[in-house]
Formats: sequence, C-alpha cells, structure tokens
Amino acid sequence: MAGIITVDDPDDPRLHDYTGLTDVELRRRREPAEGLFIAEGEKVIRRAGEAGYAMRSMLLSAKWVDSMRDVIDRADAPVYVVEPALAEQVTGYHVHRGALASMQRAPLPSAPDVLRTARRVVVMESVNDHTNIGAIFRSAAALGMDAVLLSPDCADPLYRRSVKVSMGAVFSVPYARLDIWPQGLEAVREAGFRLLALTPGENARSLDEVAPHRMERVALMLGAEGAGLSRRALAAADEPVRIPMSHGVDSLNVGAAAAVAFYAVATGRPQE
Repeated sequence: MAGIITVDDPDDPRLHDYTGLTDVELRRRREPAEGLFIAEGEKVIRRAGEAGYAMRSMLLSAKWVDSMRDVIDRADAPVYVVEPALAEQVTGYHVHRGALASMQRAPLPSAPDVLRTARRVVVMESVNDHTNIGAIFRSAAALGMDAVLLSPDCADPLYRRSVKVSMGAVFSVPYARLDIWPQGLEAVREAGFRLLALTPGENARSLDEVAPHRMERVALMLGAEGAGLSRRALAAADEPVRIPMSHGVDSLNVGAAAAVAFYAVATGRPQE
C-alpha cells in the first residue's frame, strides 16, 4: 500500500489526474493521451479493479476512507484525502459520491479479437453522447450482447460520464474500434455476422419478423441520436430492421431503442 496522504492545496501536482473533470474537450484529449480514465463512486471503482485495471491513485473525502478501506489496502497506489470543498475546486464540480480513482487504461483489443468468440455484437456509428454510450453498454451487458464495435468517431466509453452511466458495464463488455468506416464492416461480415441496421425507415422489416435471435451470428448497427445511421452505413448493412411503434411515435432515444433491440436479438439465448 502506497499510503494515505492528506492534501490541502488544490494546486498540488499530485492531483493532476483529477483537474478540470468538467472540461469535456480537455479530458477527451488528455485521458487517452496520458493513458488514464476516471472511475467515480464506490461500485464503479470496485468494478474497475475487478476487471483488472491498475489504479494510479484515489481521491477521497475523509468519510469515505473507512468504507473503501479494503480497496485502499489492496491498492499499490497513493490515496489522497481532501475536504469536499477542495475536491470541488480541483475537479470543477461537487463530487457527490465522495470517491474518485484514476485508473490506468489497457490496450484495446482489435476487432478480430473481440469477434472471435462473440455471437451477438453491437456496432455503433457516430454515437458521441457519453450518456448514450454508457446506457448502451449497460444494456448490452445486462441483455447478453457479447461485444461492441465503435466507428472511429464514437465517444470514449471510458470517459467519466460513460463509465458512471454504465455503472461499470463498460468494463465487462469487450469493445474495439473499427479503423476505417464503413469499410471495416466487411470484416464483420466475413467473420460470419449478419449486419442488421436499426432504423425507423419504411423499408425496414420489424425485428420480430427478422427473428435475429435465431441467427447464428448477428451484428446490430446503431446510429447517433437524431441523425441515425448514415446512408453509407445503411448501404453497407445486410438488412434494415425496425422496432414497431404505436401512437404515432416514429422513434426512440438511441439508448432505449438499443435495450429493446438487444432483448429481441438475445431472446431465447441461455443467460450466464
């Protein structure tokens, strides 16, 4: 154990990992470049550790030291204890959950690596809202999807908001980025997956009719909120599919649509 250290200076360089957490553009650049991500809250910190991510440091208010004692004792990393007001000064917001950890990123697997043992895959195009990314990962984990593939411009699943919304599910579902889009989808097809593009378009068949849960391997494609899948992505898919709607509603939030579609894709699969 590296020890518990009380810090009372918001400019202490040891708190560098936690500075400006509300500056989205800054954190998008800094975190991947510096090889770190931030886990917020007791459950998420524990899940990150259980998933094998190494801890760089922790930032706690004093009242959280006892409840995090077992994590502290296992961690070969410094634990910085600060007053709540100082934590807010450093991070830029009131840390409601009282516990933050800076974790070391691991190298991302390649798309072929995550496809090798998968049967049910999520493919996201241009989903750049961190809340939606987190919600989709949480549903993917809960509803039996095996892996996630991201287009190059999707948001970072390890960004603090994504991790928090997913409740750490981003740690339990393997994911990779497709380096070229949409040409990279051809490798998914060659791996034996049928590419189903989720869209409200009139030419799409309903998921019930397509019965993806009966397919040997299926990749469900999701687009960004509002815009949906691009024309290029739709053209690269094997078939457009839709969720039947009632009462004049033409579409759902992408996070809600993902959960419904994942259930349709995984229904009848044995759950672990």
